[in-house]
Amino acid sequence: MASILPTKRAFGYEVKRFYFCLKNNSKKEGKWVKEMLKSCKYCGRIHDEKTVCPMKPQRKKKSGAIEKFRSSWVWKGKREEIKRRDNYICQICIRNLYDTERIINHKDTSVHHAIPMEEDSNRWLDDDNLLTVCSMHHSMAERGEIPRSEILEIIQEQQTKTPPDRQCLIK
Repeated sequence: MASILPTKRAFGYEVKRFYFCLKNNSKKEGKWVKEMLKSCKYCGRIHDEKTVCPMKPQRKKKSGAIEKFRSSWVWKGKREEIKRRDNYICQICIRNLYDTERIINHKDTSVHHAIPMEEDSNRWLDDDNLLTVCSMHHSMAERGEIPRSEILEIIQEQQTKTPPDRQCLIK
């Protein structure tokens, strides 16, 4: 006792199926049930809307040493310390370099490794390798649009400006 009413849609066919539920112990027992079937964008077949297509690509989780380090409490503490050293302000914006939009930019800041983590694992927590930057300058630095030597100079300036009581005691 099922009727199928196909309707054409932009991405294939959508099928509406109505049936009378006869299952015992079901909330829908003795009622007409409407079920939506749609064409799958992964395989092109028609599935129930609750079915997960086996052709759907699976996302792979990254589980390397760098990802584990970034979620560690040691990194979170060091990151906060560097942001505090730099007064939570992008150090490239404050110097008005590289298409600065706001001179005092404290929104969406992160800590950048001047020498990438992939290159030298011994310098992951070194103060003279870390700098607070905004998201725009962080992506520019990652792409190499801001020279590494200039980033290292800014870090050196920050290290000399920072009073000794605000520097890290644990290395």
